[in-house]
Amino acid sequence: MSQNLLLRVANKRLIAESVVLIDLKSGSNTKLPAFSAGSHLQFELPGGLKRAYSLCNAPNEGDIYQIAVQLEPASRGGSLAVHKEIHVGDVITASLPQNLFPLDETVCHSILIAGGIGITPLISMAKRLESISKSWELHYATRTVERCAFKSEIESGFMANHTQLYFDQGGGPKLDFDELFQKKTNTSHVYVCGPSGFIDLVLTKAKDMGWTSDQLHYERFGSNPLESKTDRAFTVVLARSGMTLEVPAERSVMHVVLDAGIDLPVSCEQGICGTCITDVISGRPDHRDQCLDDSLRMTSFTPCCSRSLDDELIIDL
Repeated sequence: MSQNLLLRVANKRLIAESVVLIDLKSGSNTKLPAFSAGSHLQFELPGGLKRAYSLCNAPNEGDIYQIAVQLEPASRGGSLAVHKEIHVGDVITASLPQNLFPLDETVCHSILIAGGIGITPLISMAKRLESISKSWELHYATRTVERCAFKSEIESGFMANHTQLYFDQGGGPKLDFDELFQKKTNTSHVYVCGPSGFIDLVLTKAKDMGWTSDQLHYERFGSNPLESKTDRAFTVVLARSGMTLEVPAERSVMHVVLDAGIDLPVSCEQGICGTCITDVISGRPDHRDQCLDDSLRMTSFTPCCSRSLDDELIIDL
């Protein structure tokens, strides 16, 4: 990370099954940089891991950052480190706030849709929208009521009248996208965050109902895309370096390129920050990032997590 923050863990508590909420304050007696709703921090965790987590508190709370982290059953170490190895009083290193999921505060109405731990940036958005007296609604789906983070805060405060909760198990209302997206107007926008399958469903339903890409905003949460069982080996050709490299099924383009001695700027290693974006000259990337829009995906990819749909991918390195 080119610029770092030192953050002290001021509080850590369980707010739902397998979800901890962490309060972070300045660890260097300096003022915390401002952030906007939808922002995230990249953290340096025990074991040399780097992970990005969304800020979930109100942007006007200038003396604190809050993150909520769900312990994933198949954790690659990030969520496990947060739950088991980070304690109150610890000082951890993080990036400056970054925002790849910005909130358009000019629209008349915002529909916030969360799946699971994808609620984190949307909580911050809800707080921001309420503070500037904008119209909004929140739809939040989890597997069970026990896994519903922020449930007590939502039900006991200002969010209660704007929010509908849905649980896959245990009865209750089900999220009806047909009914929801019938509310379309040219001055409404949708924000969705959660697992990839959930986001894909929301976007497909919205587009089927006439919502345009400009009205739809998303950020994905989920497991490492490199863990897909369909991964296969392929060849990457570095056009400028004149090198041809084999990328095994279990390794990323990034690691193969770095091992070959080629300089490649990297940071999050999850396709979130966009630091490693590289131009593609030939071949079809298998995009697994969370930072490129559709236009950039025509000409670029993220070697930290994306792969190739073809046997050979030629890139501008």
